[in-house]
Amino acid sequence: MKRKPTTAIAATPLRRRAEARLGGGAGRNHAGNGEARSAADTQRLLHELQVHQVELEMQNEELQQARDEMEAGLEKYSDLYDFAPVGYLTLSREGVIREANLAGAGLLGQVRSVLARQSFRAFVSPADRPGFDVFLQQVFAHTARGECEIKLLLAGRHPVDVRLRANLSATGQSCQLAVTDITAQKLAANKVRVSEIRFRRLFETSHDGILLLDPGTRKITDANPFMTKLLGYPHGQLVGKELFEIGLLKDEAASQAMFQKLTRKHEVRYEDLPLESRGGRHQEVEVVANLYEENGHAVIQCNIRDITARKQAEKALRLSEERYRTLFKSMDEGFCIIEMIFNRHEKPVDWRFLEVNPSFEKQNGLQDATGKRMSELASGLEPYWYETYGQVARTGKPVRFVNEAKALGGRWFDLYAFRVGGPDSRKVAIIFTNITERKRSEEALRTARFQLAQHAAQLECLVDKRTAELTVTNQRLEASLSSVRKSREENHGLLLDSQLMQKKLRQVTHQVLTAQEEERKKISRELHDEVVQMLVGINVELSALVHGNLAGVRHLKDKIAHTQRLVEKSVDSVHRFARELRPAVLDDLGLIPALHAYCHSLAHRKKIKIKLTAFSGVEALGDDKRTVLFRVAQEALTNIARHARASRVILSIRKHPGAIRMEIADNGKSFPVKQVFLAKSNKRLGLIGMKERVEMVGGSMTIESAPGKGTTIHVTIPFNQDKTNP
Repeated sequence: MKRKPTTAIAATPLRRRAEARLGGGAGRNHAGNGEARSAADTQRLLHELQVHQVELEMQNEELQQARDEMEAGLEKYSDLYDFAPVGYLTLSREGVIREANLAGAGLLGQVRSVLARQSFRAFVSPADRPGFDVFLQQVFAHTARGECEIKLLLAGRHPVDVRLRANLSATGQSCQLAVTDITAQKLAANKVRVSEIRFRRLFETSHDGILLLDPGTRKITDANPFMTKLLGYPHGQLVGKELFEIGLLKDEAASQAMFQKLTRKHEVRYEDLPLESRGGRHQEVEVVANLYEENGHAVIQCNIRDITARKQAEKALRLSEERYRTLFKSMDEGFCIIEMIFNRHEKPVDWRFLEVNPSFEKQNGLQDATGKRMSELASGLEPYWYETYGQVARTGKPVRFVNEAKALGGRWFDLYAFRVGGPDSRKVAIIFTNITERKRSEEALRTARFQLAQHAAQLECLVDKRTAELTVTNQRLEASLSSVRKSREENHGLLLDSQLMQKKLRQVTHQVLTAQEEERKKISRELHDEVVQMLVGINVELSALVHGNLAGVRHLKDKIAHTQRLVEKSVDSVHRFARELRPAVLDDLGLIPALHAYCHSLAHRKKIKIKLTAFSGVEALGDDKRTVLFRVAQEALTNIARHARASRVILSIRKHPGAIRMEIADNGKSFPVKQVFLAKSNKRLGLIGMKERVEMVGGSMTIESAPGKGTTIHVTIPFNQDKTNP
């Protein structure tokens, strides 16, 4: 059988490499010899088989290399997928999680084996689930925008804001979901928004005028509302003007000079700069200008503060300081401020004088005390004084005491000590008076009283003796004229003794009156001490205003307001003492105005509603009866304010047949009237005093008190018999 000649195979790169690896070419064809041709065909077929074998081996090597490269690429992909910082999830059409990388599982707070086959919708907050469902439907319908933001709710963790990006798979049966945690971005955006809101609120509500200017044109680009109020220009008229055009700088040259200085130093400050508003009002302002960058653009900010009130306050402060210095130097009482000295172990060891007034040296005899220690000036001073001052400095509670200073010559002093400054202050102010003469007067008074008692006893014995003798003498008068003469002489001697005793009695009476006058001076001094204490408080506040670091006009106004309240308090104290002793309006205007004034004052202080109705004919009563009605009303209203816890009081004065009746009713708590009046250890002396006052002028008083109905006081006082009833 004849074989067909073999068709030559086209040489390919792979075949050429296979032939090169085989190391030989195809066998040559020798014509003319059949056996040789057959051998050549066999040789060529063998060669072809060998070439094909080498090609297969090379293809196998290439496939092996491709597989290794594919496995390496798959490993890199797996690493990139698993360790990517963004969470990747594969979701089915129903939203069931099929696959998740480590970041996605960590974001959802579960391991991947547990996360598989769970619905991603279960992690979405209920409010965002409808939007997520629409987003997922659009992704699988090829109409999704590919991105949305939702909030995830995870067990035991705070809600997480995430951004979703979805890509539909090639089969269309699943989608790849990229989940990015944007919680920090949200928080940062919120902080920026809050910061912008705070800046805008600060800009809009600031009580300093704020102007924003363009450094290139020197024109105003924005102004806050306070600036428009300060200048009187609307916002639209301020924008686009230069500073000299709104009356802030005197001319254009001054404005240019300020901008040049601002360009060099980036900050310019002007104090006491005159400013004229649109209405012509002149003000003194403080201007602080700063040059800074905002989003790459230079901006000038001018803060303008109206210091007109501060200037006026400084002037008032100077006047107040002058008044304080005058009072400080002219007051009769000794006054000093001392400071506690500590050792290296922070233990108090002594006191140093910081400030003394001229009366200080006059009262205690200590010279050049300012800056010196107390132990240097008065060695051996009583420990009680040191302990008392330390207690005042630690607790802040004022103390008043009377003590003898043996180290100062055995003189007696009346001292009032109080802390100055805040809770951490260790400074104590002392007001003191030398009462040595008063102590001596009190001792002399005690001695005089003792001598008076002795003389009175002697006089009584002598009178008894002389009376007995006179009785005997009278019995013997008729018996002997000589006895009568002798008795007369003895009576004359007794008269002389009586006159002597009477003189001594007048002397003792004078001493008693002197002692009463001293007591009155003591009461006056106590009133004076209270007022002086308040004035010293004013002094301390003024010193703080002068030497303190004022943080601004508001702080200065608060300090001045506090000082004014202290002054008002001192004036109110003096008025209150005067009213309590004897209200002048009662003598000048009458009972009804006096009651109106007292009720108004008490209602304002105690927050009680007091209704007063009065019969004008009550003014026809005598002074003593009108005084009794005022004192009874005053005591009753005081008791209501202190004990009844009432919110409403009705005080009425009505005409009664032949008399005047006053009723005081409240809606407060009741009290047992009989038990109060019958109690042996009665502390309600005010009620008894009211009743006695009424009975002294021929009137009567009754009290009704019941739970839930409050208390009513009835007072009836008859008209004077010598006057016609109105």
